[in-house]
Amino acid sequence: MLRPLIAALILAAPAAAQEFSTTAGSAFVIDHNTGTVLLEKNAEVPLPPASMSKLMTLNMVFEALEDGRLSLETELPVSQSAASYGGSTMFLDPRDRVSVEDLIRGVVVLSGNDATAVLAEALSPDGTEDGFSQMMTERARELGMENSVFRNSNGWPAPGHVMSMEDLAILAERLITEFPQYYPYFAETEFAFDGRSPSNRFNRNPLLRLNIGADGLKTGHTQEAGYGLVGSAVQGDRRVTFVISGMESERARAEESERIVNWAFRQYAEHELFSNGPGPVMEAEVFMGQAATVPLVPAEPVTWLLPVTGRQPVQGEITYDGPIAAPIAAGDPVATLTLSHPGLPPREVQLVAAADVARAGPLRRIQIAGSRVAGDVLGSAMSRFE
Repeated sequence: MLRPLIAALILAAPAAAQEFSTTAGSAFVIDHNTGTVLLEKNAEVPLPPASMSKLMTLNMVFEALEDGRLSLETELPVSQSAASYGGSTMFLDPRDRVSVEDLIRGVVVLSGNDATAVLAEALSPDGTEDGFSQMMTERARELGMENSVFRNSNGWPAPGHVMSMEDLAILAERLITEFPQYYPYFAETEFAFDGRSPSNRFNRNPLLRLNIGADGLKTGHTQEAGYGLVGSAVQGDRRVTFVISGMESERARAEESERIVNWAFRQYAEHELFSNGPGPVMEAEVFMGQAATVPLVPAEPVTWLLPVTGRQPVQGEITYDGPIAAPIAAGDPVATLTLSHPGLPPREVQLVAAADVARAGPLRRIQIAGSRVAGDVLGSAMSRFE
């Protein structure tokens, strides 16, 4: 039958951190190493993403680089349509042929609307930005971004062009994890393309110059969307990725982004709950084995991101279908440990047998069966006197 065991495990672990109050209209903060969501505020609401949606175009470009459809040295023509974009641009014109690498830097550092459109038209199934936008939307669904719809490649205001902060975080995490060879572009603070735009050569990410480990990703601003930022920072062995939107000014965006980074690193720390040490989590009962029990251990070391304040224990519930029938081989998955802590989503850990347990011999099996029958008879007899 199903045998749950509930116990307070390991340590007097820290209590839930005080909830962070953000001035952003919507926000999403995630610990990169553990996937722990630290903050959600209107995170699933589809909103105008402004230039932050350029990250989706860059994802499509990086995928094309990886499968050989593009190379960094490929030179692309500039259409009249791409060159006609206003706002933040590389000041491209239809006489230009620009390398993919320069266009990527133009998108990341200069937030070039024209550069983004050039890349989009090159990858579009029909050569148009509209065709590429449909392709972006379809790819977003495949990546689990359920609240994203694209009407253009660069976030230029358009009815129905929306993304959620959670979707932007999914996208940022993908760019960091899947494309480490291209990710350093996001940390570049300056790009003076052909000397054309001396006033627009600096990266708008306000965190890159603060020496707090920030190395990406993308700002955004329109009148409708307000000021937003998809950011990521590394301190020690930890990385935190966050998205905010709806800020009222560049200064407010910069200050709130720094507040979030400092809070995420200072109020949470990774704790090793179980290592590969000698002690088992528990002993599980064995049926028809040469040993009566088998020790259970996690399949791999377990670390968990926990708040740094307070003294509240982590709780654990171990569930397994037992007694476990022999034979059992060391490493066999036999149970699930569910960890819980106030303010954090539960976490499941697979437990495996730490030792071999051979099937009992004929005589031992008879003894075990006899003991179980005797126990059942005794239990039945006792019940008549209750």
